[in-house]
Amino acid sequence: MSLDWTSLQTIPRSYASCSLGNPTNPPPLLDRLDAISAAGFTAIELSFPDILSYGATVLGRSPDPKNYDQLCDVASAIKSECDKRNMHVMMLQPFSNFEGWKDGAQNADGVDGRADAFERVNGWLRIMKAAGTDMLQVGSSDTPLEKLDLNRVVPDLQQLCDMLKEHGFKVAYENWCWSTHAPDWKDVWRIVKEVDRDNIGLCLDTFQTAGGEWADPTTESGLLEDVSKIELIERFQQSLDDLKFTIPGDKIYLLQISDGYQVPEPLSKGPDESGTNPRGRWSSDRRPLPYNGGYLPVVDVTTAVLRTGFRGWFSYEVFDAGAEGKGRNVDIVAYAKAASNVHNRLLAECSGKKFPVTHDHGTRITDRE
Repeated sequence: MSLDWTSLQTIPRSYASCSLGNPTNPPPLLDRLDAISAAGFTAIELSFPDILSYGATVLGRSPDPKNYDQLCDVASAIKSECDKRNMHVMMLQPFSNFEGWKDGAQNADGVDGRADAFERVNGWLRIMKAAGTDMLQVGSSDTPLEKLDLNRVVPDLQQLCDMLKEHGFKVAYENWCWSTHAPDWKDVWRIVKEVDRDNIGLCLDTFQTAGGEWADPTTESGLLEDVSKIELIERFQQSLDDLKFTIPGDKIYLLQISDGYQVPEPLSKGPDESGTNPRGRWSSDRRPLPYNGGYLPVVDVTTAVLRTGFRGWFSYEVFDAGAEGKGRNVDIVAYAKAASNVHNRLLAECSGKKFPVTHDHGTRITDRE
């Protein structure tokens, strides 16, 4: 049975502020907000790195990442700029490496990971208020397993939910496909059910789902090779069937949209010098818009999510440094408009409608000279 086209027209559109333009040298934030607004998006995901970078404009100097008085001033200024453009901050992201720390385990900065995690919670709560958003994205931790006590994951998230509920806020928990303990949608859904709070739901992502269960940037084929291609197709389709029949639509808070480039040469299988594993490296700069050179089954993932009954936020989060991952400059106004056209085409294809691909919609965004 096809999806109801009329219901798909109600889906609101957001764009992740950090992901428009060259990932290695992003344009000024206000230029990005102008482009996102002009393309018809009504909200942004506000990233913490954007707060830090825009802080130099607001404060005349780069803010201290732990000076929450300063960071709240910056977030308030960004909210004002969004208000001027008839947009709002849909979500603050990305809150990482939060759950499950062992007592005494140190994070990458050499400080107590658990103490730092809850210190950040209190600070980010203040930023959420200043930015005018009620949703915090938490990515499934990629902290090394030897530093985690997995029995603490659920209690930590319960405590987080309870802290946020005091302010009317909620948690969007996302599976990052390079996570050490919850890389797949089934992992985070199990955790969300065990947390059992009414203010936690899922942040699903076409890249994270297909990039973890279908693709592999370390193989020549770009696909998982532990089974045959036919078995891979069957296994992935079964996962999508499970998703659409398992998750209630109201427990999905948003769907992030991006594709993935097949890398010209397979990435090394081990972590890099920063400790980031291959899928984490792939994610950071090789995620184009759908229909623009990627190879992931984005339509299949999106259709499965829509079949849960979900009609919430579609948020476009792309990190497009080209297939080589070396960075490229694009016309951000044209890119944001292309994202808007991708949204229309994606919904059309999910509903079984034919979508006319014209010069305006394009199939690839050209580099700007």
